[in-house]
Amino acid sequence: MPPTASHPFPASSTTTRRRTADLLSRDEIAALTERSNWRGTWAIASTWSVIAAAMALLAYQPNALTFLIALLVIGGRQLALAILEHEAAHGTLFRTRWMNAVLGDWLCARPIWQDVAKYRTHHMLHHTHTGTAQDSDRSLIAPFPITRSALARKLLRDVTGLTGLKVLYGRLLMDAGLIRWTVASEVEWLPRNERSNLQIAGAALRNMIPMLMTNGLLLAALSAAGHAWLYGVWVLAYLTTFTLFVRIRAIAEHACTENSPDVLRNTRSTRAGWLARLTVAPMYVNLHREHHLLASAPYYRLPALHRLLRERDALPMAPGYLSVLHTVTEPRTA
Repeated sequence: MPPTASHPFPASSTTTRRRTADLLSRDEIAALTERSNWRGTWAIASTWSVIAAAMALLAYQPNALTFLIALLVIGGRQLALAILEHEAAHGTLFRTRWMNAVLGDWLCARPIWQDVAKYRTHHMLHHTHTGTAQDSDRSLIAPFPITRSALARKLLRDVTGLTGLKVLYGRLLMDAGLIRWTVASEVEWLPRNERSNLQIAGAALRNMIPMLMTNGLLLAALSAAGHAWLYGVWVLAYLTTFTLFVRIRAIAEHACTENSPDVLRNTRSTRAGWLARLTVAPMYVNLHREHHLLASAPYYRLPALHRLLRERDALPMAPGYLSVLHTVTEPRTA
């Protein structure tokens, strides 16, 4: 099926279409792909409410413990905003098309320096070519398996903000049109096309305006509440815990899975308790096999899809996140 406005992501292969039809009836698919404007509205409102609550707690009782809690919670909710951007890119956050394009972009993507339209283009290639050399996200998991010390160094760079600063620099270069836009880790330099430094800076500023506007509104709201300093916590979470959670999420979804067109083999679902849901697995993003099998299903219907597949013995028991990190730091067996 070619991509359309309502179904922007084509099936990745005949294997994907066959397995979906084999495992689910038409009525089940229709129920699992039903979308809701109020569910999308609640998802965004509740995510920002949790961010506000974490900031309020820190403002009311500023100490080392509440600061750590705020970093963890805000970083986790920044990841939740990224997942909701992902839903909007799939057209599943809202039933109404313009709400996905506008609300998903301005309330979810732009505050974390993302772009729904650009993300959709990038992410379509991931779904179309998952498990192949053409996968747009392949660079995120290509190095695995790695040693435990190598993983520890990566995680240390995340929690100290070094990875986050690198991400910010990359976002700036992408907005300037100097490197190709991506959420993966490869860098593809683009020709300057005889543009002057002033023209490059102007392009960067124009592309950054939505991010600057949404972050400016957040800073203004915190200033009006008498706690402008909390915006620094938002930025620090973005540079540290958010980056850490993004890495662990990416590892869990695809690292050390099969190079296969079969969506039940080239992805991984992961078991998530309350702490994982707060941090690395918001919005049922841990149910990743289910998402790749039926990408038109909204995130809140993935648990029902998971139960159906488990009842039909189509899915193995999902490992926990610690188990996955153990797996990706061991050599593959022949």
